Amino acid sequence: MAPRRLSELERGERRWAVIRTGLIVLAVWVVLIGVYYVVPAGPGSAAYDVLRLVIGLVFIAAVITWQASHIMKSDIPELRAAQSLGVVLPLFLVFFASIYLSLYDTKRGTFSQPLDHTSALYFTITVFSTVGFGDITPRTDDGRILVSIQMLLDLVIIGAVVRILINAAKLGLARNEDSSPQQ
Repeated sequence: MAPRRLSELERGERRWAVIRTGLIVLAVWVVLIGVYYVVPAGPGSAAYDVLRLVIGLVFIAAVITWQASHIMKSDIPELRAAQSLGVVLPLFLVFFASIYLSLYDTKRGTFSQPLDHTSALYFTITVFSTVGFGDITPRTDDGRILVSIQMLLDLVIIGAVVRILINAAKLGLARNEDSSPQQ
């Protein structure tokens, strides 16, 4: 089936497509956050945390690449791009929250307040949203470096990843123009 724009769908079909996308995104958020709360972060070492950081970032990059390829093949690339962002964003946030939690478990003085799953996720979201209430702050160089890495990657997520997903949707829609008969 040739890809279509969301605006080209009939009203009922469009509504169902948006609802289905929203439900998929909601399910992904519930599963990722549920797994985050169930799986213990556990203390590690500095080397272990760096290795986990690198492996996690490679995994997130692979998910972004996989999502972009699926956007280009999708019947409704615009919705698939929104769904992909709804997958990548919680994955990124939960990943950093687990790293902060592990760092706190390894070195208790890393943050200004004790971190549990909820406060680590809260801290990650405040850093991502650039709100940074200041109630939880990194106190050690390890913590400051990790938070700085997240802040820089937040810009990458907001800028480059969103652009990649939008461009994948445009390429997917271009398939329709390429496959339509010339007049």
